[in-house]
Amino acid sequence: MLLTREQVDHVGMLARLELDEEEREKSMRELNQILEHFEKLAELDTTGVPPTSHAIPRTNVLRDDTPKPSLDRGKVLANAPESADGCFRVPRVVET
Repeated sequence: MLLTREQVDHVGMLARLELDEEEREKSMRELNQILEHFEKLAELDTTGVPPTSHAIPRTNVLRDDTPKPSLDRGKVLANAPESADGCFRVPRVVET
């Protein structure tokens, strides 16, 4: 299935691209090459091949999420420039 010039113009319009003649021809060639690759892939027999989301197995490399005691609020707020009601007090960043 080869794309026509009108189809490439339509794709360019949808993408809000202003293509000159040289860019239009180059895009048409490149898009047709991509479609040819997909046609070759469609010829492969994939019977018995399970669908995958990744080409290689993925494992979680993060540490286990284990609960542990948090920091003491008083010690943390002792380092704050300003605090109020057990919270950090920061300058207003949103105008009213």
